[in-house]
Amino acid sequence: MKLTLATWDHDRVMPLHDGRVTVPGVAFDSHILPTGKLFPLAVQEARFDITELSVSSYVLQVSRGESAYTAIPAFISRAFRHSGFYAHRDARIETLADLADKRVGVPEYQMTAALWMRGLLADEYGVDCTKLHWRTGALDTGVRHERLALDLPDGMVVAPIKDGETLQDLLLAGEIDALLAPNPPKAFLENDPAIRRIILDFGPAERAYHRKTGFFPIMHLIGVRKSLVTAHPWLPKALLDGFTKARDIALDRLNAVWLGSANRLSLPWLNEAMEATRAAMGQDYWPYGFEANRKELTAICRYSSAQYLAARPVSPEELFPEAVR
Repeated sequence: MKLTLATWDHDRVMPLHDGRVTVPGVAFDSHILPTGKLFPLAVQEARFDITELSVSSYVLQVSRGESAYTAIPAFISRAFRHSGFYAHRDARIETLADLADKRVGVPEYQMTAALWMRGLLADEYGVDCTKLHWRTGALDTGVRHERLALDLPDGMVVAPIKDGETLQDLLLAGEIDALLAPNPPKAFLENDPAIRRIILDFGPAERAYHRKTGFFPIMHLIGVRKSLVTAHPWLPKALLDGFTKARDIALDRLNAVWLGSANRLSLPWLNEAMEATRAAMGQDYWPYGFEANRKELTAICRYSSAQYLAARPVSPEELFPEAVR
């Protein structure tokens, strides 16, 4: 059967898009889209048969009984987020604990990066994120809106900025104190002195967080249309096997480049990055599978409820069919 497959161009999935990995009984109609375009299509239209999903939006929709998808535990995007906290130079914010009661921008309240970052603020720094004044919208260009409607308690402030404004502009103007950003704002990359990163030495901070919690934060997973799983119960396991093979190809390639006699990646400190990663996380540093990721999944579900995203508590088991748990 021919199924549409939609993800961004992660090295961990490209072997499925280009045919190096096949799934028995399935031919893929391949679509490669940046997640900013893909995620609204996934949650609002369920356009594709197999799709990359924001784990936060997925948990939210599961809690509401609205998801057209079930998931497989192929976690194709993961990222530590200590580098993503930015402040205005005059905001008197020296540590993350100083974000308490501040005006903070975030592109979408529900986005997975923000879910983890608020979890970090609450768990590690004692910040009650429900008391922050949140502003949402485009980070530094364009227009951005929440992809799903929020249902927040009275008194909690999550206010969109105007179309045409950006969070970066508001920060530079002093109208907000800080930003939670999934990527560095343009003004920061251009060395504007009015914006600074809160955790300067974020690499060691992220490794310390991993040692303490065991977390390598999950950002995205793979959704499969529920009707397909009902009709073809073998499909989730077959897809998980395929995505696992694709990941293994990518990691084998990265190891081969790292250990080669010439650096074929445009990354000057590749050796340092690879050795630091393996020293901190071992050789199996990008795990797939339910049990290997139960702690992260439990945290995601807890954060979603605590941050008033999930309509009810969701268990990690609810996110995946039994065949791949």
